[in-house]
Amino acid sequence: MPDHIKKKLQEEIHALEHELAHELPAEIKKAVALGDLSENAEYHMAKQRQEFVNARLGQLKKRMAELSLVNLANIPRDKAGFGSTVVVYDSTKEEEIEYRLVTSEESDVAKGLISTTSPIGRGIVGKRVGDVATIVTPNGKRELEILKLTTIHDGADDEEGA
Repeated sequence: MPDHIKKKLQEEIHALEHELAHELPAEIKKAVALGDLSENAEYHMAKQRQEFVNARLGQLKKRMAELSLVNLANIPRDKAGFGSTVVVYDSTKEEEIEYRLVTSEESDVAKGLISTTSPIGRGIVGKRVGDVATIVTPNGKRELEILKLTTIHDGADDEEGA
């Protein structure tokens, strides 16, 4: 799994933990000192933020655990999977499109980076050259024929040989 993603998640976790442990307790303590809590907007906002930060920390830690389970050895060498670059022929648009299958944190459709969990990503994962993926989108069905496939392993092999 790309280290920059783990680093980004870890930085956000660290910042939120700091806010939860230091900044929010200080804000809450200051708001409590102002008196009547029923009409104390500062207190209610700090408590809401505390709930949000706790929930977000839970999401981030779960995602880190999921990412740590990704094992390159489990990614197929002959089928589309995480890290693959796939050239498809979209019969609906009558054009060739290149996609790279990435994590949801990295996805950027405009750059051709699609998440393995997106509808197109899910449709392409597990396909080989010559296969056709039928993707159901809000605009109707799209048929994508796999023309060319480079897996994450091919990319690693190329870099080692360079």
